[in-house]
Amino acid sequence: MCIYRASLQLYPTHLNTKRCSAPSFRRPWRRSDPAPATISISSRSYHHQASPSTKSPEATGVPFLSPLRDRLDYFYFQGAEQFFRSRIARAGGATVLRLNMPPGPFISGDPRVVALLDARSFRALLDDSLVDKSGTLDGTDVPSLRLFGGHLPLAFLDTADPRHAKLKRVALRLAASRARHVAPAFASAFAATFAAVEAGLEAGTPPGTAEFNKHNARHMLDFTCAALFGGAPPSKAIGGGAAGMAIKWLALQIHPLASGAIKPWPVEELLLHTFRLPPFLVRRDYAQLTAYFAAVAAAVLDDAENSGDVTRDELLHNLVFLAIFNAYGGFKIFLPHLVKWLARGGAELHARLAAEVRAAAGDQAIMTLAAVENMPLVKSVVWEALRMNPPVEFQYGRARRDMVVESHDAAYEVRKGEMLFGWQPLATRDERVFRRGGEFVADRFVVVAGGGEDGGEEEQRRMLEHVVWSNGPENGEAAEGNKQCPGKDMVVAVGRLMVAELFRRYDTFAATVEENPLEPVVTFTSLTKAAAAGHGNSEA
Repeated sequence: MCIYRASLQLYPTHLNTKRCSAPSFRRPWRRSDPAPATISISSRSYHHQASPSTKSPEATGVPFLSPLRDRLDYFYFQGAEQFFRSRIARAGGATVLRLNMPPGPFISGDPRVVALLDARSFRALLDDSLVDKSGTLDGTDVPSLRLFGGHLPLAFLDTADPRHAKLKRVALRLAASRARHVAPAFASAFAATFAAVEAGLEAGTPPGTAEFNKHNARHMLDFTCAALFGGAPPSKAIGGGAAGMAIKWLALQIHPLASGAIKPWPVEELLLHTFRLPPFLVRRDYAQLTAYFAAVAAAVLDDAENSGDVTRDELLHNLVFLAIFNAYGGFKIFLPHLVKWLARGGAELHARLAAEVRAAAGDQAIMTLAAVENMPLVKSVVWEALRMNPPVEFQYGRARRDMVVESHDAAYEVRKGEMLFGWQPLATRDERVFRRGGEFVADRFVVVAGGGEDGGEEEQRRMLEHVVWSNGPENGEAAEGNKQCPGKDMVVAVGRLMVAELFRRYDTFAATVEENPLEPVVTFTSLTKAAAAGHGNSEA
């Protein structure tokens, strides 16, 4: 049952803590009250002080009926971006609003959130001293613990939970110890993926086409496990259906937030968004996946058990989550977006990337992370793709205490316990922070010598502060005491390796893109092999 209280209505307030105007049922903060925390972001892009909003934030409407209507708008009638932009327009341009977020009835007990829809206000969600991330990974609802062997995974734990530091420590050590395996494991996965793509172009259905997503989904699971643990890949140890098992397990967790999987939409709405699918549907699949990880991650489990930091069973289920949900799920979404932007960049961008990659890589047999460090355009393209399409589009967290959150133009009181929500694409494409923020600019992050505000190192640093796909700034570091993704550096490295391997092997390519809510479907229509690679200037 959804419980609504008028006392949770949101109001703008002055930054100088003067009393704000509010209806009588909602007492504004007074000078005699404990001062709420104020979120203030310093940046040359918006150095002015925020002023009070002249419009009240959007209301959540009628219980049950309004959340249901909002869910239909979000998934089907408007789509996510238009859903938020239309409500910003209704509120007179205010970017801190009260909304209902999916899944709503009957899955979520309370769909109300305070939505932070610009780069400035969004930063509140990245401050672990201000927001509690307990059970907020998937928003207003938590999946059944039976999907995780009875343990709440690290991603659902707040930094104040003692288990968070212990599990994060293991994850960080694992990522650091396996860093040197990332490049060779990716080279193998890339070769397998594009061998399949080339074969598809020669004998595809329809002829001359090859879908990237299905090959990426298959081979990136093998890559993830090889990079993190070594040993036999899932496709060998479990069989060809391993990736399907992983995707099925992922679907049981995120189906309340997914769309476009079943047509017609009323059927999808009934099956995916009204009630949670029962965990027993993936019980056997999860058992096989768990058994696989128990074998390949035995050394990691032994070390943790000997140190006494965490129990073997809890760590095992956390490693399954880390590998499949965090890493594999992220690559499955991010890499198609990256290839999408490369496809739209066209032959001119491809030529620039190919020249840079080949000059930096030379004739080395396997692309290395050290070589990629000398590819500024490649690095910029990957950061820009992460800015345009963060692998996880939303962030949630509950206010630890009363505080004031600033947008660019106003300031708002938020009460302790309220759920904060941010849709990252609006924050990372914010025109007040990024020039031409809604466009993909391949060399946006390239440092130009003597570039000053428009292309110097300081400008790059400022922009990277707002590339926050990893639950923290891109120039920040994951640590035991924060919620930044422990695999952040690995994701960036894989994106760079994808671009570098692609343009070392091919001069250019063409592909069609079908935009879908979760990931775009990228279908190659041609691949022009690099003559320097000994393939001639032929097309697959």
